[in-house]
Amino acid sequence: MSVRSVVPESQNPILKKHREMRRASLQNRIADAVTKFAGSMVFVYVHIVWFSLWIGFRVEKFPFGLLTMIVSLEAIFLSTFLLISANRQDERRQMLADQEWKLVQQQATENQEELQQNQELIRLSNEILRLTKAVHELTVARAGSGSDAAGG
Repeated sequence: MSVRSVVPESQNPILKKHREMRRASLQNRIADAVTKFAGSMVFVYVHIVWFSLWIGFRVEKFPFGLLTMIVSLEAIFLSTFLLISANRQDERRQMLADQEWKLVQQQATENQEELQQNQELIRLSNEILRLTKAVHELTVARAGSGSDAAGG
């Protein structure tokens, strides 16, 4: 039974594009694989076993100078991979922000067009109302003058 949780890949088209861009480069694929492994519990377990065996089999005497140097070098590389991972996250955030900005701009343009259409509809409605009132006034005036002619 696996205790590793699998995060489903995002269906967002922008994140898919970013994933494809990352997969296109061998360097990025290596960095992503190292980052994924270094951020796992397997990495922790490997180090627990490694340190235990190193100390248990007395590969070197205390204060473990070689082990310290190896771990320090590993820390340097892992911090670099951490920065690479942070840069990758920033790339994703920037791509999402750019896409959101485009959508907001598109929506603003559509809203402006709708506002112009609504103003035109209001203008036409007011014109129809004005013409309807004019027709009504003419109809009332003719009906009034027709009744004067019939009565006289």
